[in-house]
Amino acid sequence: MNLSAAALAWGLVGCAGIVQAWAQAPVATERAAASVERGRALLLQRQDTGCVLCHQIPGLPAGGAIGPSLHGLAERSTLSQARLHIADARRFNPQTIMPAYLSTEGLHNVAAGLQGQTILTPQSLEDILVYLFQPTARTPVIAP
Repeated sequence: MNLSAAALAWGLVGCAGIVQAWAQAPVATERAAASVERGRALLLQRQDTGCVLCHQIPGLPAGGAIGPSLHGLAERSTLSQARLHIADARRFNPQTIMPAYLSTEGLHNVAAGLQGQTILTPQSLEDILVYLFQPTARTPVIAP
């Protein structure tokens, strides 16, 4: 491995550690107070969050098809992974069109009155997650 590849590898390890630490940071207060009803309302807000504009979301009216369907999210993602993606999907895909919901880093052309403000609060992110990860009634599969 050449020097620049080694430096990149160490840099990625450092970033991964920071991301992992943030994902595991205590959010007990927000999680304990999380509300499925508030999460549903936030997901439906076309002007504020815009989630239904791009995603199909279980239990909500038909949404968009720009982003992946959020049906079965709990089966293919952990709560921490989903939290990181919603907070700032640019960490995983710098070219994403998904807004950075809980970050203001690297944003350009932000209206003066909104500079330094995030779209979501930590509490509203937890509300959305509790909605998306709520247990659903599953139809039992009966073997033939």
